[in-house]
Amino acid sequence: MCSLSFARSLGLALIPLATCCIVANVLLFFPDGKAIYVQEEHVTTFVWYFMGIGGGGLVMLIPACVFLGMRKCVDSCGTDSCAMCGSVIAALVGLAGSGYCFLISAVALLKGPYCYTTMGWRSPFETDGGKYLFDQERWSDCIYPKHIVEWNVTLLSILLGLSTLEFLICFLQFISGLVNAVCRPCCYKQEYSLNA
Repeated sequence: MCSLSFARSLGLALIPLATCCIVANVLLFFPDGKAIYVQEEHVTTFVWYFMGIGGGGLVMLIPACVFLGMRKCVDSCGTDSCAMCGSVIAALVGLAGSGYCFLISAVALLKGPYCYTTMGWRSPFETDGGKYLFDQERWSDCIYPKHIVEWNVTLLSILLGLSTLEFLICFLQFISGLVNAVCRPCCYKQEYSLNA
């Protein structure tokens, strides 16, 4: 029962994290708070990978719902081994989603924003391996959208942080579910053999 309440608390924690990932990804489509850049396809291609909307957002709702509904599963099937096995699979889905979000966000952060420069629309920091992050004087290479570098760095850093938390939560439930699914039946068999 303790493992069920632990899983439920992890499921509750995933919902706001997934919501924040979706919001952060959506905001990346509107640099400077304007829709014109997405309409004219002047946003970085990485936002179209939907790392926050899909990976860190909608996909994370699967493990969240499974973790929250484990008690109902136990009530219907009479054993929590079945529920724990389901939570292990759901945690693997969550690990994949959060890993995807983290990976794409990290690559997008390293490549830098897509912006208008003196040489036209391009990604001016694409080849410098993320060095631009520590050289704020170079951020003025992006003429507009205004503050696009700060916008991207902030939102992508938020996505990195949120996906890391999601990964840790899913990993905790993966370990907890695995231990409970494997060890509990063994413990029950030992108790039965001792009582017999």
